[in-house]
Amino acid sequence: MEETKEFISDGYLDEVERRCNAAAPMPWVSYVEGRDHQSGSNFIMIGEGENRREDIELIGASVADQDFIAKARQDIPQLIEAIRFLKKSISGVD
Repeated sequence: MEETKEFISDGYLDEVERRCNAAAPMPWVSYVEGRDHQSGSNFIMIGEGENRREDIELIGASVADQDFIAKARQDIPQLIEAIRFLKKSISGVD
């Protein structure tokens, strides 16, 4: 039987999930002057409603960097869930 290498360990997933859960609540939305609004600066809006937090303004980041950072807050939990599902499916554990 062929040995399979575990590329992403459960411990690593747990660490990534802890960092993600420690960050401010979702959603994070990137707002870029001229694209998403007409005045002010570029920023990432954090949370909504009673979970609304102070906006994040980045220095030296490109628009692509800002968009990536904002979307990562939503993307990472989904990716962790998908990886755990696939690992469970591959191992045959219910």
